Amino acid sequence: MKRKRPTHQSQFDLQPLEARQLLSASPSGLSPTQITHAYGYDKITYTSAGQTIKADGSGQTIAIVDAYDAPTIVNDLKAFDKAFGLSDTNSAGQFALTKYKMNSRVKADAGWAQEISLDVEWAHALAPKATILLVEAASASVSDLMAAVDYARKQAGVVAVSMSWGGSEFSGETSYDKYFTTPSGHIGGSGIAGGVAFVTASGDSGAGAEWPAVSPNVIAVGGTTLKVDSAGNYLNETAWSLSGGGYSLYETNQTSSPDVAFNADPNTGFSVYDSTASSGVVGWQTVGGTSAGAPAWAALLALADQAREAGGLGSLDSQTALKGIYAAPSSNFHDIVTGNNGYYSAGAGYDLVTGRGSPVADLLAADLATYTPSSTTTTTSGTTSGGSSSGSTGTGTGTGTGTGTGTGTGTGTGNGGGGYGYGWPFPGGGFGRHRRF
Repeated sequence: MKRKRPTHQSQFDLQPLEARQLLSASPSGLSPTQITHAYGYDKITYTSAGQTIKADGSGQTIAIVDAYDAPTIVNDLKAFDKAFGLSDTNSAGQFALTKYKMNSRVKADAGWAQEISLDVEWAHALAPKATILLVEAASASVSDLMAAVDYARKQAGVVAVSMSWGGSEFSGETSYDKYFTTPSGHIGGSGIAGGVAFVTASGDSGAGAEWPAVSPNVIAVGGTTLKVDSAGNYLNETAWSLSGGGYSLYETNQTSSPDVAFNADPNTGFSVYDSTASSGVVGWQTVGGTSAGAPAWAALLALADQAREAGGLGSLDSQTALKGIYAAPSSNFHDIVTGNNGYYSAGAGYDLVTGRGSPVADLLAADLATYTPSSTTTTTSGTTSGGSSSGSTGTGTGTGTGTGTGTGTGTGTGNGGGGYGYGWPFPGGGFGRHRRF
């Protein structure tokens, strides 16, 4: 696949809206009850002082970084909560959403406002007692978005930063990866020293890598088509045809994306309420795109962090979360084995459309709640399955059964018949985008 390789990147552009349902009097997409039940968020519990507690994000802060202002987001979140019977307060009894503008002149933008509604409403729906910190960048330029990320990561209590944006790779991207790290001395949830995990969308234009999804310091979320019944019982899941994924052109060790997946197909999309008019559209909409997975996975990490802190462990940073995700057993994921993104196909184990798969959230959160990386853990390249491996040079060892060849060296993670790590043996071009309606 050939693509233009820009020497710099100054602006991230949202993809034009592709409405599946522009307006309805009531929610018509998937509901919080359906999503939490399908993926097992409603079964995440932990034990504290001998008591079993349902994880709800108490004590955690999820930062949402987007560009421009969403002037109606407070009322939109209240309308969303009212429709689905959700409380709009955090564990401290305060309104769950705090909005911070990077400067007083941040202008409103209807397209970004719809993105913000999706991100805020669904982070809140999946971690209903967490604080949601919305940080509005002055524009969609790289410098402005990075300034907003820098602000978000430095706020006490923040355990995860959701970033539902990105664009084509550029030669200087590695100089910005430092922003996706935990500041020294950071205080995470519940006043405990801990890390910050950064979660981003893999893109909505099919095969091909984009940044920041391929940054080694983020958890990238690909897309699926999720089928559930009216009660939210999980029926099946396939790869979404527009899920971004591929190998980096510029990152060290030729990183890849995505790492994991979540529902993204607009035809099985999420109910979102947005009253900032865009092309005359106001109210309930059904929304899809890999950007939905960024706040959803940020919420999952916040729930795991709540349990970690009850056990005296600090919140997860990106590297620890990634190691925990790749070290987790295959039973912690819905392994997506059918579908493709136009170039790469979904298959058993890790793939470049859906990563390890979508979460079995209660099982994965339980493992992440106690996970501490081994001092000898390193990442490996290439993928192995059933004792065989794909790759081009070097060696990689799976901790399941069998070893194989791949790019680079190190210890992989086990999954049934073989092990696999972050895996980046081949170059891949292309481009990706984000939210779809």
